[in-house]
Amino acid sequence: MQAPQDDAAQPADVTTVDPTGVATPEAADAPIVGAAPYTVADHLVDRLAELGVDRVFGVPGDYSLRLLDHVTGHPTVRWTGCVTELGAGYAADGYARLRGLAALCTTFGVGELSAINAVAGSYAEHVPVVHVVGAPALARQAEHRALHHTLGDGTFGHFVAMHTDITCARAVLAPGTAVEEIDRVLTEVRDSRLPGYLLVPADVAELPAERATAPLPLHADGTDPEVLEAFTAAAAQLLAGAGSTDRVAVLAGLLVHRFGAVDELAGLLAAGPLPHATTPWAKSLVDEAAPGFAGTYAGAAGSSESTRAVVEDAAALVLAGVQFTDLNSGLSSQRISRARTIDLSPRSARVGAAVFAPLELPAALAALRPLVAALPTGPMPPPEDPPPGPADEDSAPLTQAALWRETTAALRPGDVVLADQGTSFYGMAPHRLPPGVTFVGQPLWASIGYTLPALLGAGAAAPGRRGVLLIGDGAAQMTVQELATVLRERLPALVVVVDNDGYTVERAIHGADQPYNDVTRWDWTALARLFCSGERIRVDRASTVGALRQAYREAADDPGGFALVQAVVPRDDVPVLLATLTRALGAPNTGA
Repeated sequence: MQAPQDDAAQPADVTTVDPTGVATPEAADAPIVGAAPYTVADHLVDRLAELGVDRVFGVPGDYSLRLLDHVTGHPTVRWTGCVTELGAGYAADGYARLRGLAALCTTFGVGELSAINAVAGSYAEHVPVVHVVGAPALARQAEHRALHHTLGDGTFGHFVAMHTDITCARAVLAPGTAVEEIDRVLTEVRDSRLPGYLLVPADVAELPAERATAPLPLHADGTDPEVLEAFTAAAAQLLAGAGSTDRVAVLAGLLVHRFGAVDELAGLLAAGPLPHATTPWAKSLVDEAAPGFAGTYAGAAGSSESTRAVVEDAAALVLAGVQFTDLNSGLSSQRISRARTIDLSPRSARVGAAVFAPLELPAALAALRPLVAALPTGPMPPPEDPPPGPADEDSAPLTQAALWRETTAALRPGDVVLADQGTSFYGMAPHRLPPGVTFVGQPLWASIGYTLPALLGAGAAAPGRRGVLLIGDGAAQMTVQELATVLRERLPALVVVVDNDGYTVERAIHGADQPYNDVTRWDWTALARLFCSGERIRVDRASTVGALRQAYREAADDPGGFALVQAVVPRDDVPVLLATLTRALGAPNTGA
């Protein structure tokens, strides 16, 4: 999950830039003598800046080059070129999770389709990314010729159609409506927390446009006051039946973050105080060191007994922005009774079997706060963590258990942890994070290799915060090219490559000794030097607990630098939570 950050989706005052580069809101309507004509492309980049975007990720192509001139010429938005379009899409996703919204720019056909997997992942996980595609000029399209980057049939609508099911809004810009369509798509992306698509023909991008005289309209709360009143009454009755705050629990999910309800959730938890947990998808949404935090709940397959008791035995349970998926719920093993549940979705809520809509998540959470505050305060449950065992000797071989224990101990407040799907995500999920740490994963779309380019985006979104990338060797080989971009951007980072000789998750599910789960063994320390281009980096290989501790200490001594640790663990060693899931996954995936 992604810890709360500034949503960065609030519009700013419309500004222009005078020849000295000084932003001047009061001069928004005044033309600048000698300045280039204001164009559709300028309007697009200005609107992105208004929404908090300060860079565009992508790969250039001939249909987008002139459009990119307007990005590089903008006073506050910069271009961040990536090695591949897929990497750029993942980087934009990582940026949006911390910043609130991101922009991706590719060229027509080959570029946009290379990025489409990333866009689909953003859609699945409610990440607002605007995909801007540079297209052939309308005059060229009208000739219906077999242009490069097309299917050769003279038709130019194939690729926008492919984005229909993975974007909330799309527009093919045309003269006369381009500005309005840009505003429509960007507003929908901001409000729906989903990707959008803008196809920008090269000639349309250069058409003259009027400077905006007003910001984009603010998001309008769609809550019906009468619905809110009825929901509050029903929730009050259920909560009163619980008797005291210790009999009320909260299970928080990812959608609290995505739909801007983090402050309202914090207010609710402070009103009781209330015992609470998060799903693995929502890890770091709340302070995991705070009293009342009961751990990470993943159903019967992946939760401690104490965490399950808090969630499943509560007299009244508030599900706040929870979306149960197979891997998020221990393969649907959650045991939650609807009759005692207040279930809050982004635009509706349930109290028992009763449905209340339209009701937005922030409003529903805010309505629960005074109801909880009115309850008698009960004792908080004891911490669920068992007493710590004896520390591993430095000479002990490195295992999955030791790796994640030592990694958690090496984290510091402010770190942004990106755990790739597999042993990294499920190895870290049970461990409590220090305050102020942001945790990023992708357990629904679950595209391995996602987090390496996402490290680039997260680092760009949160300057000065250290990115900590945890990724398996097989996953890292898929997107390793973007390590060069991370180094070029001089982002502070600690990269931990879990070297376990192949696709360990797949081995645990099926085919432990099959060649399709093998990968080529790389020397990751040498690879990092290949990409560094003279930059100052630290590389280490650790196969013992002591070597890992030493590598982490040395990385901490250079907080603004880049360090890569090749952590060598046994091939078939699997974290406990993941072992539980993979045993259950094996049967349905093989048809048994």
